[in-house]
Amino acid sequence: MIDMCPIDYKDIKLFLTDVDGCLTDGGMYYTREGEVMKRFCVYDGMGMVLLRKAGIRCGILTSETTDIVAKRAEKLQLDYLRMGVGSQAVEGRPTKLQACQEICAEMGITLAQVCYVGDDVNDLDLLQAVGLPACPQNAMPQVKAITGITILEHHGGDGAIRELCDKILNN
Repeated sequence: MIDMCPIDYKDIKLFLTDVDGCLTDGGMYYTREGEVMKRFCVYDGMGMVLLRKAGIRCGILTSETTDIVAKRAEKLQLDYLRMGVGSQAVEGRPTKLQACQEICAEMGITLAQVCYVGDDVNDLDLLQAVGLPACPQNAMPQVKAITGITILEHHGGDGAIRELCDKILNN
């Protein structure tokens, strides 16, 4: 893990992540009938469960709106799920940054107390605003180039989230 984190991990109060490329491997799997499937890593899910047990709220921010993501968030009993949010406001829907700011206001915390994991250009604004930005090893070069970002050793959907959760919990 390349860790250039200027924040004390103990200051993190909110852990948020993107889905595709972070909680999943970024692949889109289709059945013969055209149904979409996603592959989630159980280790990543357990990492978020452990964070919640330690008092750190967890959630998902994603541009997609799918039952698959809703079911995963429900299974993990996440505190927040914001679907249909992206890098630009569309039809009155908030951006990922705006969604995060709304959650922070609700919690009474600042963006400096947020960890966000993203992997692509639609995550840039939020990654540049939070106290602990992180990305999986397979993130896009523009994301890896963000000053102060923690680049994880694992790929999205293959333990990257758990790697970061463990780092937060053990420091």
